[in-house]
Amino acid sequence: MDLKPLLRKLGTVGRAAFTILFALVVMAVMVWAYVQGFTLANSQYSIIAFGFYGLILGLHVLIQSLFAFVEHRRMRSRREPCSYTKTIGLTISAYQEDPAYLKECLNSIRALQYPPELLRVIMVVDGNKEDDIYMMDMFKEVFADQNPGFYKWDHNYHTWDPRPQAQEQQGEQTADSRADSQADSRSVRQADSQADSQSGSPAGDEGLGVGEEDPQRIEVEELIRTKRCVCIMQQWGGKREVMYTAFKALGHSVDYVQVCDSDTKLDPLASVELCKVLESNEKYGAVGGDVKILNLKDSYISFMSSLRYWMAFNVERACQSFFNCVSCISGPLGLYRNDLLQQFLEAWYNQKFLGTHCTFGDDRHLTNRMLSMGYATKYTARSKCFTETPAQFLRWLNQQTRWTKSYFREWLYNSLWWHKHSLWMPYEAIVSGIFPFFVTATVIKLFWTGSLWDILWVLCCIQIIGLIKASYACLLRKNFLMIFMSLYSMLYMTSLLPAKYFAIITMNKSSWGTSGRRNIVGNYIPLLPLSIWTCILVAGLCYTIYRETKEDWSSPEKQLEIKFLIYGSVAYVLYWLFMILLYWIWFRRLCRKRSDGYNVSV
Repeated sequence: MDLKPLLRKLGTVGRAAFTILFALVVMAVMVWAYVQGFTLANSQYSIIAFGFYGLILGLHVLIQSLFAFVEHRRMRSRREPCSYTKTIGLTISAYQEDPAYLKECLNSIRALQYPPELLRVIMVVDGNKEDDIYMMDMFKEVFADQNPGFYKWDHNYHTWDPRPQAQEQQGEQTADSRADSQADSRSVRQADSQADSQSGSPAGDEGLGVGEEDPQRIEVEELIRTKRCVCIMQQWGGKREVMYTAFKALGHSVDYVQVCDSDTKLDPLASVELCKVLESNEKYGAVGGDVKILNLKDSYISFMSSLRYWMAFNVERACQSFFNCVSCISGPLGLYRNDLLQQFLEAWYNQKFLGTHCTFGDDRHLTNRMLSMGYATKYTARSKCFTETPAQFLRWLNQQTRWTKSYFREWLYNSLWWHKHSLWMPYEAIVSGIFPFFVTATVIKLFWTGSLWDILWVLCCIQIIGLIKASYACLLRKNFLMIFMSLYSMLYMTSLLPAKYFAIITMNKSSWGTSGRRNIVGNYIPLLPLSIWTCILVAGLCYTIYRETKEDWSSPEKQLEIKFLIYGSVAYVLYWLFMILLYWIWFRRLCRKRSDGYNVSV
């Protein structure tokens, strides 16, 4: 009797049980530390206190930063050359793209330093109306010397119905026969009707071509598999439909599949560096690169997004890469092993959540599918790209709401595969997953039941933590510009935090989330949770002020609290005045050079 399969199964079950136990312990410790409010150090009258939960969060940031630093050293130390033997299918997802961004994207792909005979470019446009043709025309212009292929598909992989086409053909045949011989045609129809009534089947079923393949689909697949550069326009179906078309049509014709958005400008070595990582280890299933912001000079929102992107990729995902479990290979720049991708392609497309077909979160679910197979996912900062980010607050808020929906949905799916990877994966998922709820509870509690100093102290703590993280980022990036990252905390507290709850409530609503660059955002619903959040905090602050007026401020405790309030308020105000002044003088005046960037109306 072969015991190896049994032992392997027992090992898997044992590891799964241990991982679940570990996750429960982490969750229990976090909840206990927060609820118990265990104090490690405090000042006289407990005006200033440092608790166990704060220590845990501080250690988490420190450990995360340490592993990210080590991973960056690993990246810089890698010297393995690219073999230049792997074929890559580079897929571009396009939807109502701004012509300036699309032109930059296509030109950057032309400039990639990867052998042309090994690189195939497929751009799929989500839409086949007259307003979408300009994207195909631009593709023709950029790749004119590559003998490109083009096709305007009336449908897509999941909308073609053979019945209308067959009925139309049958109608034409009937009209022709009526013109030749109306009497003969009438007798034929009567005979067909009698035969149908006798058989009990709907008239014309055999002639409708049910189950036949879309002839246009066959042409699309043939074009993609025979041409090096191809642009397909298809019926609108969302980004996941666009990506599915490229993946499905490529089939097993390439070794790797690279994903790219139509607003992304790739570094010339982007594909080479990604390819190096996958070639270095057969257990690496996917790898993502460093995504930077193309239009950081457009507004305060886009500038803050550029700093947040750097932290997300070069600290958070770099740390995850150290443990071989990057949670999301970002859509603008990622490379997948095609043989693995084809295995879960249908499951990825047909993903459902609470009975609703999922359309957003395509990149995060692609990553999760790869992780579910036990393969590692990596990040490399040596592969770079630049992508557009919303400069309007409302468009940015819609984007963040969509991303939050996919984050919490994929969090649940990701937990099924924790046992196949490092313990860092469940640990980080729990810490980052419950953090927004603890922050919300703390803020509401202090605004309604705390003192004025409690409210001021938590605001100061938020900025102190932000300054510490920003200072570390300055050292890691060797750029003082990262000090502005401390300003992101206010954007998080006032906008992102309430938006997370709206995202959870509306998780089943599917759309692209962020409108095309050529459209003005008209979805104002995400502003509703911000309004509710503002009302809760303002009402709590007013109630606290009312309660404080009833207190005896002549007591020693209150006298000391007055001093802390004065010093804290002055420090907090001075901090914001200094940072705002620095932002306007340094960034807006010295760095805002439109000639080096884009001026895109959104």
